[in-house]
Amino acid sequence: GIVCVWATSWGVSTRLIGAMVMTHADDAGLVLPPPIAPVQVVVIPILGKTEEDEAQVRQAVGEAVDAMKARGIRVSVDDRTNIRPGAKFFEWERKGTPLRMEVGPRDVNNGVAVIKTRLGVKTTIQLGEDLAGVMSDQLEEFHQNLMSIAKARLEEKTYRVDAYDAMKAALLNAESTGLFLVPWKADDKNEATIKEETKATIRCYPISGQDEAEGKACFYSGEPATHMAIFARAF
Repeated sequence: GIVCVWATSWGVSTRLIGAMVMTHADDAGLVLPPPIAPVQVVVIPILGKTEEDEAQVRQAVGEAVDAMKARGIRVSVDDRTNIRPGAKFFEWERKGTPLRMEVGPRDVNNGVAVIKTRLGVKTTIQLGEDLAGVMSDQLEEFHQNLMSIAKARLEEKTYRVDAYDAMKAALLNAESTGLFLVPWKADDKNEATIKEETKATIRCYPISGQDEAEGKACFYSGEPATHMAIFARAF
């Protein structure tokens, strides 16, 4: 017989895009995780003042780009001559590109390139055979740093409370808005009352940590808890 698919329709694609932007972006613009960044590395040549300088820089950039592309890195070269380097830096930062590589005449003479991550970390790497591997490692390190920052922020904004009054008081303090992890006995009427009084609702039952509910009293009713629940206001 025919087995039907498990179909859902809850706008996950657009919501994930919004969650990604709100989680990682800063005042300068987007901050994109490398796996989903259209351009993972932007190379900005600083061409110099002479034709010889320009030729050397373009050759070094071409070799670096070829090596990165062979490694599967999505790379773009911004060699526009009608825009100053500073304006290019600002544009690519705003777009959220994870890594920026700068190569100028002095860098070529020293056999190096300057790398700056979207998080502002600046390093110098060697041009040559190992460049693609180093850039791949840099992208992975950047990705892990983004994850660590996001996890730390989530932990900072998750408050564990065992009493309803504590959550109500915290919700009155703008600096304490966030997620409230509470022991909870499932009850539609109680949930409706909480929503009416605080505008907070259950956002989810976390997949991990449900065993923590065992032996605890519901933070609202005082009855034995059936779940660990996250309450928060929707915006």
